[in-house]
Amino acid sequence: MGVRELGLPERLGSGESLPSRVEIWEVGPRDGLQNETEVVPVEVKVEFLDRLARAGLTTLEATSFVHPKWVPQLADAEELLARLDRRDGVRYPVLVPNERGLDRALAAGVTHVAVFASATETFARRNLNSGLDAQFAMFEPVIARARESGLDVRGYVSMCFGDPWEGAVAPEQVVAVGKRLLDAGCSQLSLGDTIGVATAASVERVLDAFTESGVAIGDLAVHFHDTYGQALANTLAALRKGVTTVDSSAGGLGGCPYAESATGNLATEDLVWLLDGLGIEHGVDFDALVETSAWMATRLGRPSPSRVVRALAG
Repeated sequence: MGVRELGLPERLGSGESLPSRVEIWEVGPRDGLQNETEVVPVEVKVEFLDRLARAGLTTLEATSFVHPKWVPQLADAEELLARLDRRDGVRYPVLVPNERGLDRALAAGVTHVAVFASATETFARRNLNSGLDAQFAMFEPVIARARESGLDVRGYVSMCFGDPWEGAVAPEQVVAVGKRLLDAGCSQLSLGDTIGVATAASVERVLDAFTESGVAIGDLAVHFHDTYGQALANTLAALRKGVTTVDSSAGGLGGCPYAESATGNLATEDLVWLLDGLGIEHGVDFDALVETSAWMATRLGRPSPSRVVRALAG
């Protein structure tokens, strides 16, 4: 059941600072499923991606070419991409951690890749087995080779608002990491609240720090987790600052296998509900999306974490 069927107004607010359209960067098939305790069958993943595409989502982060030892849930990356019916007008980016991952992505015919950096020293060592500065020795050759091969490259920056070992993270430190990724050739940065500790005020501070450093707001995306129930409030704060790309996960799936305090991502359904209420275009068939996440919840054998899915799908 959609917003109109419930009799809600089509637009609850029309502040001039809000964008007219938002791109939803769907991370459920990758970031959502990588944290599952049981490996999801590849045929289920393929159908999940197809259902999401049919629901109108045009950016679907399909999988990761991380070594299977570290993320066994995504060990079927090549098979998944080989079986996937790639639809016209839909992008299927994949995460690549190093040059070996890029080799695999190129062999699979991928056109969009992403690299994953840390804004803090401790998380870089725990997640990447590298230091804050040394991590770029891995990423910069990957970005350069990908760009030379005609691929678009996105840069993720994790722990942008807080780190479970280091505490609060200075916005200037996040900007330094992010600008280095942009300078290396990334077309967009996704700023991650990996453990879900951000508030609207801290989101504004980080975004302001980027724009004050000369980074265009259009080069920034946001990636929120809902650990403290702030993901939607943080999204609204980012929208009011001019951000037009928001990461989310269908059904609220996901977390981070290297940060135990990280709960699920912002649910795509909850995001769409917010955008509909604000009158912001997004191109997603809300009912088809809810149906897809309810279907996926049955495959995983548990209720969806999304509040909207639970409210509408029972």
